[in-house]
Amino acid sequence: MPILPQETDIFPHDLLTREEPENSSSLQWWVAYTHSRREKEFVRNLHSQEISFYCPIVPHQTRSPEGRNRTSFIPLFPNYVFLYTGGDGRLAALKTNLVVRLLKVENRNQLRNDLKQLQRLIHQGIPLTREVQMDIGDRVRVKNGPLKGIVGTVIQRNGREELLISVNFLQQGASIRIDRFDLELVS
Repeated sequence: MPILPQETDIFPHDLLTREEPENSSSLQWWVAYTHSRREKEFVRNLHSQEISFYCPIVPHQTRSPEGRNRTSFIPLFPNYVFLYTGGDGRLAALKTNLVVRLLKVENRNQLRNDLKQLQRLIHQGIPLTREVQMDIGDRVRVKNGPLKGIVGTVIQRNGREELLISVNFLQQGASIRIDRFDLELVS
């Protein structure tokens, strides 16, 4: 049973799936690096001001001293929140005093596609492992099942093959266990 219910991790709910508006030239993707353990407070602040954001949240299982299973919801990328806003939203985010640094994303389409893939993995409920180091390997696409179309890199860990889904801007990502027969090379 969760300690607290999961909070909103994206606003608006269709941020990654909707068509970009006509006036999107004034909107920009930003990556906010927050003070330690302040991501959820920052997200609540953004939500109350109706500033578009995405903060990938994943369940984390722990066991209490009494032996009970506890579920908490933690950011997949500690200290990072993705914003999609114009100049006013950027200024409002900085005024929260919860942001250490705000980084402008140059390749907005790549970031959006990376985040869309991560969101899809999270919604499938597959256990993810956060990856800090990007390994070089074959780029592959899942060809069968509920993850069909997901593109990532094959990595080897503890004798098992895993699929690494990366957010290139952060040089971080998440990995899942996968069988090679479900994959095809991407040229």
